[in-house]
Amino acid sequence: MSKLIAGKKHPVSFTLNGRSVTVEAENRMLLSDLLRHECGATGTHVGCEHGVCGACTVQIDGVLARACLTMAAQAAGTTIRTVESLAEDPMELTPLQAAFKKYHGLQCGFCTPGILMSLDHLQTINPHAGKSEIEDYLSGHLCRCTGYASIVEAAISAFNEQMRGEDRNV
Repeated sequence: MSKLIAGKKHPVSFTLNGRSVTVEAENRMLLSDLLRHECGATGTHVGCEHGVCGACTVQIDGVLARACLTMAAQAAGTTIRTVESLAEDPMELTPLQAAFKKYHGLQCGFCTPGILMSLDHLQTINPHAGKSEIEDYLSGHLCRCTGYASIVEAAISAFNEQMRGEDRNV
């Protein structure tokens, strides 16, 4: 392995939203900056840069992570999902995104990508999550516009729709 030198760029290879990428990154670059500026995944928003607001939430190897607290070099060999990965067709909304639209779960939209990534994760690990679990998952996100009630309502609706869909497929 080559010695890391400040200011020098190093290749970082990982899977981003289903495709293999290799990008150059300085050893002090944050994952949020790598995703936005080197990979074009601008749905990963940078808010507080302290891991408090949740706007930069992504999934790394199936686990939620704050991209503003993760070094770009740590992405090497991982699989990263950003909000851009939620819908197969970028012109179509997922049930969760459609519920956000229907129930006015977003206003300015700045916090929305991170919230969607967290709720997508919860829906994957526990599609039967109820209101208290959804609220618990949202506790790591700051939204100054909605007051959270509409976000919770949208999530409950989307989770219920997924369960109804699973019932039809049994």
